[in-house]
Amino acid sequence: MRLRHIEVIQALLQTGHLGTAAELLQLSVAEVEALLRDAESQLGFMLFASVRGRLQATREARELQAGISGIYDAFEPVQRLAASLKQYQAPPLRVDGTPPLAQQLLPQSIAALRRRFPDTPCSLASHGTREIVKRLLLRDCDLGLSLHNPEHRDIHCQPLAQGKLQLLAPHGWLQPKQKYIALQDLAGQAMVGLEGQDPLSVTLDSKLQNIRPSPVIQTRVQTYQMMRSMVEAGEGLAIVDPFTALGARSGGLDVCPLSPPISVTLYALSLHQSEPSSVISALLELLTEKAEALLAG
Repeated sequence: MRLRHIEVIQALLQTGHLGTAAELLQLSVAEVEALLRDAESQLGFMLFASVRGRLQATREARELQAGISGIYDAFEPVQRLAASLKQYQAPPLRVDGTPPLAQQLLPQSIAALRRRFPDTPCSLASHGTREIVKRLLLRDCDLGLSLHNPEHRDIHCQPLAQGKLQLLAPHGWLQPKQKYIALQDLAGQAMVGLEGQDPLSVTLDSKLQNIRPSPVIQTRVQTYQMMRSMVEAGEGLAIVDPFTALGARSGGLDVCPLSPPISVTLYALSLHQSEPSSVISALLELLTEKAEALLAG
């Protein structure tokens, strides 16, 4: 017997009807009937008899049933493996972003990418820039997104878009229609700071230290998103990246850039001498487009 014969016998044992078995196997009734007759011819005995409009298995067919079930049990792992291979036939895309970029920019860009490459599985993660560089070097991710250039000899940094640091303040703190704020205007103000050695924070702290009287920083947090949350809670003012500031005005905060402005660049990080795939090239285009649209808005 051929495998197709076994499939027909199994389907008829399950359904007891030629038409239903044909639907199950996605064959015509004539094809199922021909395969059944061919199997019976090769075996030399009848497998099914017609009884009141249904096919009833003969004694021989019932004895074959245990062996056929064993074949299907053995075949199941092969089917699972085939499904797994089909699911991952495209290499997975692994993208890491720093927390400000993992909130809106990365999800929106991946959603747009999915419409172009629906079969490409994606793995997204949020890490600091130093960890992203480490994961790139270990080949644990394919692309990194950061607001800092790590200036590592093995890492290629591609600028995608540029924005400005933004002041977040409680509603009504800024003057109506105020477009900018000078750093000197923050003298003596209660502010929320950032823990660690974030390059943007280090640059900003050095500028704030030159203000007299210096701003009062009594609370420091680990992420820019937490800084925004502290401003929303009434803890003071905060200076954050433009992506963290997105939607802050509609959320009830006052927002404006600093004067003179402090620019922030969005970088795509990858290994030097690594040729970007068509999926990564498409994602870089989408990231640039989405970032510019978000910052313009």
